[in-house]
Amino acid sequence: MSHRDALKEKIATGEALCAVIGLGYVGLPLAVELCKSGLRVLGVDLNEQKVAAIGRGESYIQDVPTGELAPLVEQGRLEATTDFSRLAEVDTINIAVPTPLGKTRDPDISFIVAATDQIARYLSDGTLVILESTTYPGTTEEVILPKLEATGRRVGEEIFVAFSPERVDPGNAVYQTRNIPKVVGGVTPACTEVAAALYARAIDTVVPVSTCRVAETVKLLENTFRSVNIGLVNEIAMICRRMDIDVWDVIDAAATKPFGFMPFYPGPGLGGHCIPIDPFYLSWKARLHGYEARFIELAGEINGHMPDHVVERVCEALNSQRKAVNGSRLLVLGVAYKNDIDDYRESPALDIVKLLQGRGAKVSFHDAWVPHPIPELSGVPRVADLSPAVLRGFDLGVIVTNHRDIDYAAVLDALPLVVDTRNAYKGVDSPKLFRL
Repeated sequence: MSHRDALKEKIATGEALCAVIGLGYVGLPLAVELCKSGLRVLGVDLNEQKVAAIGRGESYIQDVPTGELAPLVEQGRLEATTDFSRLAEVDTINIAVPTPLGKTRDPDISFIVAATDQIARYLSDGTLVILESTTYPGTTEEVILPKLEATGRRVGEEIFVAFSPERVDPGNAVYQTRNIPKVVGGVTPACTEVAAALYARAIDTVVPVSTCRVAETVKLLENTFRSVNIGLVNEIAMICRRMDIDVWDVIDAAATKPFGFMPFYPGPGLGGHCIPIDPFYLSWKARLHGYEARFIELAGEINGHMPDHVVERVCEALNSQRKAVNGSRLLVLGVAYKNDIDDYRESPALDIVKLLQGRGAKVSFHDAWVPHPIPELSGVPRVADLSPAVLRGFDLGVIVTNHRDIDYAAVLDALPLVVDTRNAYKGVDSPKLFRL
């Protein structure tokens, strides 16, 4: 029996042992779904705290309830380790490690390289390796494949290599790992076939594509589409501000058109692990091929400028009461990158706080969804109590993230001024309220 058929049979019968490298927002939900499908999973992560938490059956990811994780650990279906040598035991490996941008917006794939080096050390015949980390087109074939082929194994015959973009949307109650269609493209047709067989056990819909490069570019297109359209609506918001037009009313009215329009909404800037980063992976790769992705770069420039626009609105609001930002007591409401989640990676709130402090403001913040310490806001007071007595101690509040657990009516009643960047006060008219 060929390695391909043997691996497909192991997957079909539930005998395959699957490894997931990187147990964060992508890796842990994937590991749980693979376990729930009847497979056994070995999670590998360098973070000893994460490994220990899983060993106790405790989840640290919002979208994975502890009540769902604990039974899988108790049944022996899910195990976590920091020991990469145990990769020698597994049949499939999913790589779900971070891929940040460097200071010059160049892709940093060092975590992918490090993971691949470990895989190559312990690789066995018949193993499937799938990269899920967002990256530039060509990474799978140009970076991962040569390292694995250097072990003397032929791709599509003795080893199988594919790419499948993660599509995690933290906090989304409707679309989660299992019911988000899974795109997958292999180095060879056999690689695609085996990878699709693995995902078909745990994911409702699998979408095979022709090549790894197609699969890699799918994720970049999806988030570049969002970045460009958010950049457009952010620019429209700034234009409407100067023309004294309510941009939210404009968008709501435009959205009544049943074709040719999809509503996007302005905000204080982009955040999270995807939209602020992914488009620049594509533009970086395009430059290597002699093409300047001006549209993508312009959208990034506009979106990156939004924290400055928010600060200008704060200054305008304070000026309406003849106050300077220097010395004013300001409260930033929400530091997560979007509402009702605890993830603050790349959040525009971090830039807004720094910009306000740079102008001499005395800044505090409130976010009950992000309970753990935030290194980037070290020294910035955290306000837990939003009682009227506390709020009246501030000159202005800035709504950066519109978490659902905040009583916005009470906030507006107690604060002298509010700058609303998220349309939390839709339909409200108040002289104390300044919109984006």
